[in-house]
Amino acid sequence: MEGLGISLPTLLTQVVTFVILLIILRFVAYKPIMRMLDERSRRVKESLEQAESVREQSARAEEQVKKRLEEVSREGQERIARAVKAGEEVKQKAQEDARQEAEALVNRARAEIQRERDEAIGEVRREFADLTVLAAGKVIERTLDKEKHRDLIEKVLEESSTLKKE
Repeated sequence: MEGLGISLPTLLTQVVTFVILLIILRFVAYKPIMRMLDERSRRVKESLEQAESVREQSARAEEQVKKRLEEVSREGQERIARAVKAGEEVKQKAQEDARQEAEALVNRARAEIQRERDEAIGEVRREFADLTVLAAGKVIERTLDKEKHRDLIEKVLEESSTLKKE
């Protein structure tokens, strides 16, 4: 080996030095570097797990928000439907009240017209009786008893109206 320029004691010294250097590096550099890399790996893994957990929570929260929005929308639709129904009921009630009021008004008007008609007929009968008594008085040239003749004329008019109705 000497021919190659390798001296055995130097080679041995270098091998021993190299092994000692490896042992020192293992304790001084390799183990702390490996611990640091393991710690970093653990933190990355924890960060990924936390990110996954946050993503799942976000997905659950989003689902809850969707459900709540659907619920609120459904409640809103129900309230609108109830309001429309109540509006229709109020409208129908108002129409019914207006119809009843119109019927009452028509009935009152008919009753008033009937009363005025009856009053007018009575007034015409009285004036007719007075005119008849006056005419008869002029014809006979004497004054007749107005009350007796009025009663007689009323009786004749009632009989004639009864005959007309039949």
